[in-house]
Amino acid sequence: MTLSPAWLDELRARTQLSTLIGRTTKIQRAGREWKACCPFHNEKTPSFTINDDKGFYHCFGCGAHGDAIRWMTDQQGLPFMDAVKELADAAGLEVPAPDPRSRERAEQAATLHEVMARAAGWFEERLRGPEGSAARAYLERRGVKPALARAFGLGLAPDSRTALRSALGDVGDDRLVECGLLIRPEENGRDPYDRFRGRLIIPIRDARARVIAFGGRILGDGEPKYLNSPETSLFDKGRTLFNLDRAAPAARKAGRVIVVEGYMDVIALAGAGIDEAVAPLGTALTEDQLERLWRIDAAPVLCFDGDAAGQKAAARAALRALPFLAPGRTLGFATLPPGQDPDDLVRAGGRAAMDAVLAAATPLVERLWSHELEAGPLDTPEARAGLKARLAEHAAAIGDREVSHQYRAEFRARADALFAPPRREFVPRPQRSSRPDRRGGWTPPTPPVLAATREVLRRGSLHPYARAILMGLVRFPDGIAAHADELERLSFDDAALDAVRAALVEAAWRGVALEADTLAPILRSAGAEGLSADRAGANQLAFSFQRGDAEPDRARRDLGDVIGLLVRRAEVDEALAAIPSRFNDEADVAAWDDQRHLIDERRETDRRLSELMQITDDAI
Repeated sequence: MTLSPAWLDELRARTQLSTLIGRTTKIQRAGREWKACCPFHNEKTPSFTINDDKGFYHCFGCGAHGDAIRWMTDQQGLPFMDAVKELADAAGLEVPAPDPRSRERAEQAATLHEVMARAAGWFEERLRGPEGSAARAYLERRGVKPALARAFGLGLAPDSRTALRSALGDVGDDRLVECGLLIRPEENGRDPYDRFRGRLIIPIRDARARVIAFGGRILGDGEPKYLNSPETSLFDKGRTLFNLDRAAPAARKAGRVIVVEGYMDVIALAGAGIDEAVAPLGTALTEDQLERLWRIDAAPVLCFDGDAAGQKAAARAALRALPFLAPGRTLGFATLPPGQDPDDLVRAGGRAAMDAVLAAATPLVERLWSHELEAGPLDTPEARAGLKARLAEHAAAIGDREVSHQYRAEFRARADALFAPPRREFVPRPQRSSRPDRRGGWTPPTPPVLAATREVLRRGSLHPYARAILMGLVRFPDGIAAHADELERLSFDDAALDAVRAALVEAAWRGVALEADTLAPILRSAGAEGLSADRAGANQLAFSFQRGDAEPDRARRDLGDVIGLLVRRAEVDEALAAIPSRFNDEADVAAWDDQRHLIDERRETDRRLSELMQITDDAI
């Protein structure tokens, strides 16, 4: 089997060499590289280095040198194909099936790289020649100096249908069409013609700095303003980031990587001394592009325009990244001033202006929160519930369970703080009369409702309701995910029942399809198999979701109401428990009013819970 160079390059790009070698060899960080005592010969002083940027290891003692595949063959002793298969499995790549034509395609790909390099050189010559005066003037107006144009290999495609075809005539039309440089008309008999005409040419390179495609910016009037090469055997726009070859080493030095919207933005930032910027190529960020960015930095900064379109693009990028978040993998979001792109910003304020925007970047969680908060008014209970539901959906979309849990908790805390009722202003009452104590001093009066507080708290256990709630959730499993946030905030006195509650909530976080057959092993592991058969007996007080004669929609609604009431009751009890300590401060007259208000609310909660209970008509 012959594997294509492009596929092997992808395998190497997806394999972090230091992690691979570190599985069997003790390594330690040394600047941007890693070092170790060479595993190929005995030594006491480390002379073996690993460079993740370049993807190779080298020993200055014995001369051992190679990449990830070479490590697997030389150090692990695997045959070449076994090494490739093991690395591909770890990287999530599928090894291409044997194909008699694979060697031919590999040789063809190498030839295509040569064709693209020749085309890039030809475009550059056109920019420097007499016909490039208009393009050079355009670059000057954009602030792109000749040295910067050379660094990016900028060129010119003359406004001609045959100029490139004639210049590379020895390559042949078929090869030029395969490279995406010519367009072959659908009508038979018509000659192919140049794809890029009258455009500034921007070479697009792979991670190894080989030209694999071109972008063209029109110089006069016409559409489209920007034109990219079509996808070819060399170019996959969903896997490619413009300027990655230059940005990767610069990003590791700067400690950040920046994602902007287009390649002219990248070039403008490079002109201001910010070399660590990349850009997607006309698409939203893909999983493969995010993976490449996270290999460079744990928190790439996405930079978007400050207008409505830019903010919508930022929100789409945030949502697209959610399934791939993990510890040490997130995104930051920088917002440009309205009406300005990076080019405008650096020309007006220099690098300092762009650095200030980047320094003010917000984390992904803040971007999601702001996006949903600004989605519409929140002046009705339904709108506020909708906000919480959308935030919960975003948290649930995160693949990593712990990160998902942290986002859920953060969103819930923010929503609770936003919608918390304002603290009532209390007017201090006149000081009540005091009585002399035995020593002739004076003591403040005992709060008249303190005894009531103690009595309420004494009756505050959730135990009478815990089993009922769990029975209801087993009968109506769809309520587990719907009320997971509230269930997490409850805590049952009975350790066994609380373990069942926690197990059900965890299953909801994991995205388990909660149905009768999937609940059985969860209940069994928590030692609560009996809940699935538990029902209210005849002539007992019971909620509708415990009864066999209740209408299902009402039972589900009552189950949600009971859970919500118990969460609120627990919050009231917590506030009541904290009030007695406030009476140590004689000046806190408002504590008396707070206490009365909370006791009234607690009694109202208990009354509503009682209303939801009825005598069963029949046992089931």
